[in-house]
Amino acid sequence: MQVNQHLLEKYNVPVPRYTSYPTIPFWNETIEIKQWENLVRNKFSNETAGISLYIHLPFCESLCTYCGCNKKITTNHQVEGEYLAAVLKEWQLYLNLMEERPVLRELHLGGGTPTFFSPENLYKLIHSILQTVKVHPDYEFGFEGHPNNTTFEHLKTLFELGFKRVSYGIQDHNPKVQAIINRIQPIENVKKAVETARSIGYNSVNFDLIYGLPLQTVESMRTTIEQTIALQPDRIAFYSYAHVPWTSKGQRLFDEYDLPNAATKMQLYQLGKEMFSKAGYIDIGMDHFALPTDSLHEAQLNKKLHRNFMGYTTRQTQSMIGLGVSAISDIEDAFAQNEKTLHNYYEAVCNSTLAVSKGIVLTNEDKHFKKYILDISCNGQTILNKEDEGIITKFVLPELEKLELDNLIELDANVLTVTPLGKHFIRNICSAFDIRLARNHIHNNQQHAQFSKAI
Repeated sequence: MQVNQHLLEKYNVPVPRYTSYPTIPFWNETIEIKQWENLVRNKFSNETAGISLYIHLPFCESLCTYCGCNKKITTNHQVEGEYLAAVLKEWQLYLNLMEERPVLRELHLGGGTPTFFSPENLYKLIHSILQTVKVHPDYEFGFEGHPNNTTFEHLKTLFELGFKRVSYGIQDHNPKVQAIINRIQPIENVKKAVETARSIGYNSVNFDLIYGLPLQTVESMRTTIEQTIALQPDRIAFYSYAHVPWTSKGQRLFDEYDLPNAATKMQLYQLGKEMFSKAGYIDIGMDHFALPTDSLHEAQLNKKLHRNFMGYTTRQTQSMIGLGVSAISDIEDAFAQNEKTLHNYYEAVCNSTLAVSKGIVLTNEDKHFKKYILDISCNGQTILNKEDEGIITKFVLPELEKLELDNLIELDANVLTVTPLGKHFIRNICSAFDIRLARNHIHNNQQHAQFSKAI
């Protein structure tokens, strides 16, 4: 389905990606540690479904200039021991708040570059954590790997600890694009990383690709997608490049004139969607594609898809603890983010204090509108509750009427359904339910610039 230029220009505005609601700019700048501890303690006093753990491993040997993640560039691998000791101490601080050993259902290593760490150090980290938990029978462990430095030993060590999913940060296979974003990884390295993982026994190999990078063209993207499909990853995250040089200074290292315009960027997305579909991949939510055999597709069919800071997941655990610098925790009724600098993170943990620096406790209204946004982003449909009628009439309905006029949604009584055209603008549709955004008129002040554009 081709999208006309008028819609591209109209909806190419800065909006959140909605990996959380409320979004991070609305979280308090500070959160009392005692308050967070009490929230965690209360949450885990009756938690039986299991928890998720996200561990942020921030180190990279070189700077990828497109990257907006929290990272630390160094070639000094002596930093590994100190960092992992701090993470394990932070985990112990959380364990002290729990009455029983937690049931671990999901574990994800992100970064940075998790495979910056040696296999031996990763073993020490994961083995130490597994000694303190009960592993759920239906668990899922995964990690992010760089094709250039994910070795057989990395893959074998983590597989033996229970990891069955690896996600490779590919971004683009084109040498010119790789050079300008400083992410050079020959296709031979990618192929070897995929084959090695599968030979060991990994049942899910995933690729991250980005469209909208500097120097990308329709033809170069076609080649990248052909090379990707030839390797048959089980799942593909096809992300829109977020150009936010005011927060990610590395993005200032290339000329913005090298970036595809909105129309070309939409062409890149539509090309990917068409090619993935023809290759047998299923369109999942926004940004994701999966083979019919992948658990993400099964979760979509059963309406059990969930979205959080790790992207789309299948487990829907109600509690996610984030460990490490800048990591985010989500305990359903509240969010918290750790200190963003290594110095402040180390200082807090060394003082036997949780490293939380900001967060928010959700109101009942927040919970209602969080559900609307999750329903739209995961299922493409939501039901408007009568108890929210006043707020919806005042803030949401005017936006929905505009979306319906543009054929992005269908409203039938209290049921909202995203149209095929609307799937290109999921973030904009979610934004209609962002009550905090509406109340604070962020569209008219500088805070709005914190968000990347929708296209």
